[in-house]
Amino acid sequence: WSVASSLTTQALPMIALQQAITTTPAARQSGRLVHHSDRGVQYVSLAYTDTLAEHGVAPSVGTVGDSYDNALAETVNGLYKAELIYSRTTWPSTSAVELATLEWVSWWNRQRLHEALDYRTPAEVEAAYDQSQARALVTT
Repeated sequence: WSVASSLTTQALPMIALQQAITTTPAARQSGRLVHHSDRGVQYVSLAYTDTLAEHGVAPSVGTVGDSYDNALAETVNGLYKAELIYSRTTWPSTSAVELATLEWVSWWNRQRLHEALDYRTPAEVEAAYDQSQARALVTT
């Protein structure tokens, strides 16, 4: 995630991509990291797709006319806006939005129980997955 006042490729999307690449080393090392997005111009730009390729990340874009293709991401974005962004009439600064977003994303990943994950947090599910992959490497 990233906060900016512009959606140009070099601003918001590229900053968020670099952050994702930096914070997911285990998945990147496994060679199985996939970046899914809609067909927005910033996500299919040469700069963006070249960065994905440089880091061994497989691009995946939604299909044209399929409203369900990106439904999970849109649901998370909608909850973020409803629970955080629109809960205030105004924000004093971009920095305030950035700090609040950092706290919300941390809460979402580390504390909020998700029904679809058997009432576990995404962090718990990811840790369990990483452990199972490590065990699989040891036994092979």
